Amino acid sequence: MIHPHSGTAPASPVDGIFRALSDPTRRHVLERLSARPASVSELAAPYDMALPSFVAHLKVLETCGLVRSRKVGRVRTYQLASEQLKLAEDWLGKQRTLWERRLDRLDAFLLKTREEKPE
Repeated sequence: MIHPHSGTAPASPVDGIFRALSDPTRRHVLERLSARPASVSELAAPYDMALPSFVAHLKVLETCGLVRSRKVGRVRTYQLASEQLKLAEDWLGKQRTLWERRLDRLDAFLLKTREEKPE
């Protein structure tokens, strides 16, 4: 449904996931977290950016539910929350099915058209 004031559809959880995945830094962080949980400083180490800028990436990932964090003492540790990736996977699967059906119908139409064409 289109929002009447903005002319766009309201944001859904999958929108936030794809927005988060659109950035290569965030995708790389997710790849690293798929191996094991890590602290902010461990995650930030390979990047040549100010810590607040890197933390903003973590916040985007956490806000859409792709990562979870916990703080023990002064150390905040992040871990992958892979169940949210299932939302993106499900959306992509539905799109794949939709387009496969459309292409199958197009193929059938083209075959029928070619068969009906007088020689």
